[in-house]
Amino acid sequence: MAQIKSHRDLLVWQKGMNLVTAIYALTKQFPVEERYGLIQQATRASVGVPANLAEGHSRGTRRDYAHYVSIARGSLMELETYVMIAERLGFAERTAAAPVLEQITEIGRMLTALRQRLVER
Repeated sequence: MAQIKSHRDLLVWQKGMNLVTAIYALTKQFPVEERYGLIQQATRASVGVPANLAEGHSRGTRRDYAHYVSIARGSLMELETYVMIAERLGFAERTAAAPVLEQITEIGRMLTALRQRLVER
């Protein structure tokens, strides 16, 4: 296993960055009038996932790191809700939303496992 020297080495951070890209692509389909509504909320929440992982990784204690992992998970669940709302409102087709929701589920499991490891030690 490779040593983690930076937040950029974390697979969950890398997947979080991919999720940001997927959310920006998905929200391009949304109506223009949602620019300052659902689009802004979803993109902000998506960016919060890798950003909080990066900030938490740079903190000095495991407790702080675990706290930021929890914040990242909160942003992820917020994002999941926005994607589901967009689907219900017809802004995103099920075929476009499903892979994003799968990414969210996978990252959620990874964040839960990471936090668990941080608080157990």
